[in-house]
Amino acid sequence: MHSTHKGGESRCGMKAEFKEDAYHALSAEDVLAGIEASPTGLSATEAAQRLQLYGPNELPATPARHPVVRFLSHLNNALIYFLLAAAVVTWSLGHFVDASVILAVVLVNAIVGFIQEGKAENALNAIRNMASPQATVMRDGHRSRVSVADLVPGDMVLVEAGDRVPADLRLMHARGLLIEEAILTGESVAAEKREDPVPVEAALGDRTSMAYFGTMVAAGQGSGVVVATGVKTEIGRISTLLGSVQELTTPLLRQINRFARRFTWVTISGAVLLFLFAVFARGFAWPDALIAIVALSVGLVPEGLPAVITITLAIGVRRMAARNAIIRRLPAVETLGATSVICSDKTGTLTRNEMTVRRIVVCNDEILVSGSGYSAEGEKLFEDEGSEMFPDRGHALTLARAGILCNDAHLRKSANGWIVHGDPMEGALVTLAMKAGFDPENIRAEWARVDEIPFDAQHRFMATLNQVPHGQKVILVKGAPERLLEMCSMQAGEDGQVPLDPGYWTVRIAEAAAEGERILGFAMKPAPASACRLSFGEIEKDLIFLGIMGFIDPPREEAVAAIAECHAAGIAVKMITGDHAATAAAIASQLGLGDNPAALTGHDLDNIRDEMFEATVRETVVFARTNPEHKLQIVRALQRGGAVVAMTGDGVNDAPSLKQADVGIAMGQRGTEAAKEASQMVLLDDNFASIVSAVHEGRTVYDNIRKVVAWTLPTNGGEALTVVTAILFNFTLPMSPVQILWVNMITAVTLGLVLAFEPPERGVMRRPPRAADAGLLSPFLVWRVIFVSLLFLGGALLIFFNALDRGLDVETARTMVVNTIVILEIFYLFNVRYFHMTSLTWRGAMGTSPVLIAIGVVFVAQLAFTYLPIMQRLFATKPVSIADGILIISVGVIAMVILEGEKYLMRRFGLLD
Repeated sequence: MHSTHKGGESRCGMKAEFKEDAYHALSAEDVLAGIEASPTGLSATEAAQRLQLYGPNELPATPARHPVVRFLSHLNNALIYFLLAAAVVTWSLGHFVDASVILAVVLVNAIVGFIQEGKAENALNAIRNMASPQATVMRDGHRSRVSVADLVPGDMVLVEAGDRVPADLRLMHARGLLIEEAILTGESVAAEKREDPVPVEAALGDRTSMAYFGTMVAAGQGSGVVVATGVKTEIGRISTLLGSVQELTTPLLRQINRFARRFTWVTISGAVLLFLFAVFARGFAWPDALIAIVALSVGLVPEGLPAVITITLAIGVRRMAARNAIIRRLPAVETLGATSVICSDKTGTLTRNEMTVRRIVVCNDEILVSGSGYSAEGEKLFEDEGSEMFPDRGHALTLARAGILCNDAHLRKSANGWIVHGDPMEGALVTLAMKAGFDPENIRAEWARVDEIPFDAQHRFMATLNQVPHGQKVILVKGAPERLLEMCSMQAGEDGQVPLDPGYWTVRIAEAAAEGERILGFAMKPAPASACRLSFGEIEKDLIFLGIMGFIDPPREEAVAAIAECHAAGIAVKMITGDHAATAAAIASQLGLGDNPAALTGHDLDNIRDEMFEATVRETVVFARTNPEHKLQIVRALQRGGAVVAMTGDGVNDAPSLKQADVGIAMGQRGTEAAKEASQMVLLDDNFASIVSAVHEGRTVYDNIRKVVAWTLPTNGGEALTVVTAILFNFTLPMSPVQILWVNMITAVTLGLVLAFEPPERGVMRRPPRAADAGLLSPFLVWRVIFVSLLFLGGALLIFFNALDRGLDVETARTMVVNTIVILEIFYLFNVRYFHMTSLTWRGAMGTSPVLIAIGVVFVAQLAFTYLPIMQRLFATKPVSIADGILIISVGVIAMVILEGEKYLMRRFGLLD
């Protein structure tokens, strides 16, 4: 394979030596010859060989932080500095055990954070790989979708509006092709592209015959041969990185980090005051007071909370991926749980996207076509469900032939059935032609295409110029029937051309749309034999209307169930489509969006007064014939009303509304790269039910984060309050400083983590969505911090004074208090696993695998803490009798009953949220 050309003669009349970056100056023929490529593409075998030779079409990966740097970053906060300073002080005072335990707390917290951050990064990287971009190429003479990373020099790539150019391409064909090249040239205006070569010395922005990796197709369509991949591309030469790794931070995490920092400084300030009070008012020796205060601070401040929340979010990302919802930006995990409105496209998301021509209407006649899907085997065009044969085959055949010629789709048979490469409606037209007896490849060869105007949302039609077998040419147009009727003056009648009857067609369009059919109109116009280019001015007048076809795309059964689930969860579902209003309303009714719901069109929206717009949008569930501006207006109006909006889209025109939405959702199968890059989430299966599954997981993630906070803050508060009470009321500390540090260390890395793995509670999708501005520390959680802290204090002091009253020594009493605190934390863990139901059930008692493993680790650790001689020497503990062990567990049981009673009353009076 050649990569350079010497002495090549270009169409620009130049003859010079060309380097690899001079493809823009070579003719298309020279480029194809030089890289041994073909307009029909490479074979799969040749592509595989070239992939081995050139490597994947990828830019250098993001350089990862060194593990040591990542580890040290977890030591970079004020609390850790405070603890390290305290460890140095206690070590210098000869309290080696206390200093060692303080250092152990610091290291354990850093290790846990390091491991969790690594898991989160790995999860997100795996998710990015799952959502790798695809490119349309010609392989073995057929259109195929391949991973961009598998592109090789010589591949023939097809691009259209909304695509990101997947490699450096020498354009072979360009029709209305505009490409945004700002990332390379800085030019904000899209560059117009052509096939002709340009001078070799042309600047990058003037190389109109090239399309460069990473740029965005703004309009039109084209094809080009890959001339450079990976680091050999233009952007690969300029930069070693395109884009950046998503930072592991979210609004929620930033809120938690701010809370932790403020809480830390408040704790340190309070600790200083308590230290002074202990030394000067209660007569504590200052080294003992200092160690006690340090231990108190460690027990009180939730330094590991951000790390636990990060892993909770990462777990949610992996769970969503298993449900075909790929999270591109981590904040979407939080936002999904608060979604109150889902604005969904219809085709392929709420419906199967398996279009079938159901109805053909020509002058004064109609036929209903049997069969479904893309297979034409065993089907005949001219059977009306067993009734009389269609009376006039001629007009129907003309319509079917127009449908196959003004069409870019191809059907290919596979082991799993017929596969459409291209638009589903165009695929249905290919199937219809086969039912009519046409061979698609033969008819396209006989009526060769000379030129075309691709479909554009603004013009709402596609046009082709075709060679008629007997030397003439014809213009064929298909598109929105209302648009084509505006462009026609005549129609095909029984006796040739007759004046257009718009009223007849309007009635027939409405009848078909009322049946839930999507309608396409067809028109034609003779063209002179010398014609070789199409122009809008030539097409938009004096066409001959041929007829209409009605397509059906049945609703997905799972979408019907998912919409019902949304309604039960208090989530409104709105359908926004470009279809005819009657079609949209009919499909909406079948989907359960209402009984014969009224549909607002884009024209209706334009005529609504500003003061009424927001209320009208909120009350409407079906929007039809909308353009990108309308979608953006709808999203903004809903957001002004306080809604959290999830919006689906697949085209470049959807990008503004996807970006505006709180959660933009792109289609993974049929979505353009522009839509995917504007979104926070990508659906691998383009299925509405997957959106609802993702919302379900989002609510679960948020619930688990609340549970983590609801467990961490009160348990820390209970430990701290026990020490504070002892100092304020001047009695012996119920736990020594080193014992406080032990409790904090052993529970933080076990019990504090398991809530991140909790499955969803029952009824998670039967609750209304949380308010968009709801803070994490709700009134219920604030109450819980106070109530549980006091409950822990009561349990600890009860055991402590009971032990002393029975004549037990202080060491035994303190050992019992430490075990009581741990037992209370375990029972409270079972209580907090369920906010919206009782934990006193068999399911609640059994727990989950992470819960049982964590409790097992804590149980073994506490046995060692209490009975192992070396631990007794280190922590000044004494063995606890079986009777006292039963007493301690009884305190936990009593606390559990109290907490379940409190939770019942909170649920009863609606105070949980």
